[in-house]
Amino acid sequence: MNESLQLQEDFRQLARIALTGRPQDVQLLIHRVSKKYKDVFPQMTEGLVSLLRESPSRSSPLRKQMDMPLPVDLDSRLQLLRIETGGLEEEPILSTDNGKLLQQVLSERRNVNSLIGLGLHPSKSILFTGPPGVGKTLTARWIATQLERPLLVLDLAAVMSSYLGRTGNNIRHVLDYAKSRDCVLLLDELDAIAKRRDDNSEIGELKRLVTVLLQEIDDWPPSGLLIAATNHPDLLDPAVWRRFEVIIDFDKPGKEQIKMLVKRLLNGQLIHLDNWSEVLSYIFSGKSYSEIERQLTLARKTAAIHSVPLGEVMPDFINQNANLSRAEKQELALLLEESGLVSQRRANEITGVSRDTIRKRRNEKQQKPVKKAAIKRNPPKKAVKKKTASRS
Repeated sequence: MNESLQLQEDFRQLARIALTGRPQDVQLLIHRVSKKYKDVFPQMTEGLVSLLRESPSRSSPLRKQMDMPLPVDLDSRLQLLRIETGGLEEEPILSTDNGKLLQQVLSERRNVNSLIGLGLHPSKSILFTGPPGVGKTLTARWIATQLERPLLVLDLAAVMSSYLGRTGNNIRHVLDYAKSRDCVLLLDELDAIAKRRDDNSEIGELKRLVTVLLQEIDDWPPSGLLIAATNHPDLLDPAVWRRFEVIIDFDKPGKEQIKMLVKRLLNGQLIHLDNWSEVLSYIFSGKSYSEIERQLTLARKTAAIHSVPLGEVMPDFINQNANLSRAEKQELALLLEESGLVSQRRANEITGVSRDTIRKRRNEKQQKPVKKAAIKRNPPKKAVKKKTASRS
């Protein structure tokens, strides 16, 4: 097919999509056409790129969106989407690598015109993986806040219709609705609707649901942002991974992330906060952000109920939550004493580690660097002799 016939076919497709009232898909097709005919019809493609650049912004009255009701399941009449209200202004506590990936996504969205001019489009789909409570949903809310867009969340309880054949239609309704809105769509618990199709325990209708979902993700326009999250990445169909342009793996917080969270939650409520954050980062090692926040909230409530400063309940709080091995309790006891937060006697009461053991561990810790330094300053004579013999 020559360029003229191809152009006619693309124009017919553009008209067909425009008549369906889906502006996001119209922009996507114009983007593809401008890239396709960049060398053949340079003036036309330059004009199309200009139109995309000058397209009305979210604040423009020309972009008024229809107040469409949220899609519902035909059987239960439950809404298939919920709108998350209340943005998240404070940046989530993230690892360095994850922070860079998310800033890249936001930068692409804020410089979309520069990308369009080069025939590129911003990342349109992100997959969050990781255990519960590590900030996946929280991060999606923060992204929506940064982009000044509402966050729509797929309600899996409603979308899974009692009539399996209608579940696929519900998925289509949800994504078609989101495509027509200037929003961020979150598909939480993606593994519930995108399980591996080679799993023999799943019935055929659920496997067809995965195919429907893959088609909808492929058709997602770059003008919108689709985020999916899963706690069980091993359950996802292999084809799902290829549909997402950015994949971010969330892990449980490390020591520095825990200290940041403690300071954020307890700022102004504890004296010697730096020392307490050091101790608590040891106590909370291996726990998720949500677990840490829940336990610290409980400590704050305890202090409020008894009308005492938070620092007074922290020793008992540590004693109750220090589910540690013998060696770890010895390390905690030494940490408590060295921080100056409690006396050696109190450290003994909290951890059960004897004062003699605390002193012994402290002496061992102080002696280790001295021994290493002595070895470095005074190398063994045998080593010197051997080196001298080798020279001759």
